[in-house]
Amino acid sequence: MITSQRSKDWFLIILTVILTVISCVTIYTTQVYEQGDNWQQQAIMGVIGFGCLIGLSRWRYDSLLKFHWLLYAITNISLLVVIFAGITVNGAPRWINIAGFNVQPSEFAKLAVIITLAALLHHQDASKLSSIFKALGVIIVPWALVFIQPDLGTSLVFGVVTLAMLYWANANFGWILLMIAPLFSAFLFNLFLPGWVVFTALMVLIAWFTLPDRALWSILVLFVNYGTGKLGGVLWNLLKDYQKARITLFLDPEQDPLGGGYHLIQSRIAIGSGGLWGNGFMNGSQTQLNFVPEQHTDFIFSAIADQFGLVGSLVVLVLIWLVCWRLVFIATRAKDNFGSLIAIGVLAMIAFQAIINIAMTVGLAPITGIPLPFLSYGRSSLLTNFLAFGVVESIASFRVTSKRKKTVKNSFPTLIIRE
Repeated sequence: MITSQRSKDWFLIILTVILTVISCVTIYTTQVYEQGDNWQQQAIMGVIGFGCLIGLSRWRYDSLLKFHWLLYAITNISLLVVIFAGITVNGAPRWINIAGFNVQPSEFAKLAVIITLAALLHHQDASKLSSIFKALGVIIVPWALVFIQPDLGTSLVFGVVTLAMLYWANANFGWILLMIAPLFSAFLFNLFLPGWVVFTALMVLIAWFTLPDRALWSILVLFVNYGTGKLGGVLWNLLKDYQKARITLFLDPEQDPLGGGYHLIQSRIAIGSGGLWGNGFMNGSQTQLNFVPEQHTDFIFSAIADQFGLVGSLVVLVLIWLVCWRLVFIATRAKDNFGSLIAIGVLAMIAFQAIINIAMTVGLAPITGIPLPFLSYGRSSLLTNFLAFGVVESIASFRVTSKRKKTVKNSFPTLIIRE
């Protein structure tokens, strides 16, 4: 296998620049009549982030292997500082003030988690249970610190990134299913008991055929899914009515049209009013009249659809799809497992956030506060994305120049580079 420093992946860089420009223009249209400066701050952070991307692309990414534990420690310390001395917004402490700037450590923690996991799985892949437990044991600390802020959206991103990277590192697909099974059991047990019985039986079969000590693990899987099912019902009953509404309101926002359902109702109206070609730049019926709350952050996709219609929305979706496709391209041509895993981690982060954010704006998912990558306003989020893509560009610069080897396990397309 031959590796050498090559030119940057300019196609990926151009895509990130286009998305950032669309972000700044859209944010401007949402706040021009309020004379807000969020679009300027987004543009300034975009320029800073682009500079960081270019700088990191010239730096050997494998140097991160030397101090990934230091990065992990700094991440956990910053998350602890947020809990005990953070700036509280909307009832949750998520920011710390550094030199007059509000910084959101949970955003940077996403990249730190990716790098830490990649370093662990670089040395020992996930084909053994011991390596999976080690990876989960390391990630549980920052995940818990983010979850108790509380920041459900970011904790979900951590979970998806971890599962994607474990799968890419040769984890048995059945084990991945067993790890997420308790989450489904918590819902099925309380909503549709026969469905839970069938689902749990399937999980027990998977444990029987994929895990060592078949009888022991099968019984454990049965009890874990039963326990999480019962626990889900207990926790649900402990929630207040307004907390339950936040979780289920996306199914029927009209039950509280002036309260919790207002965001989603206005977002749907904005997306629908755009039609095929949109109402035109600066002519959005909902955007310019400021009917959609948080339309420069969580609901920026509705502002795009309102002004540029289905065509503009599809352009954004295609751009995000091209970014994801390019990340897969880089991951499959990285010179080592470390680089390949980082690229896949960034892919999981970007793809999951984009899917959930857009689903949220059209009413297919609860409102969780997950930003649309490169588009939603957020200086910490935008800078994190540029830093992540800077590392990915470094991976692309030192990619494989000859055919790489693949290992395919259990008929699933798990790709790992063997040196």
